[in-house]
Amino acid sequence: MVKIRLRKPGKPVKHRYHFHIVACDAREAREGKVLEVLGYYDPSKKPVFYDLRLDRIDYWLNRGAQPTDTVKSLIKKARKTKAAVKE
Repeated sequence: MVKIRLRKPGKPVKHRYHFHIVACDAREAREGKVLEVLGYYDPSKKPVFYDLRLDRIDYWLNRGAQPTDTVKSLIKKARKTKAAVKE
């Protein structure tokens, strides 16, 4: 099963983490091999910064990928922001 989840790259600077949003096999470790990088999330910035490739996320969701709860909320916020920009 494919999961869409957060991945912590590199070492933190004073506990200020950033994350990549990735599609990977559910059996892989959090820092293991990934199928595709789908976005970026930085909770330490104010306001919180995230950049998602919604077209590729839709591709993986249509093929049965399961997002984690945190990623699901980020996708929801990104879709709401995208809809507000179009109006």
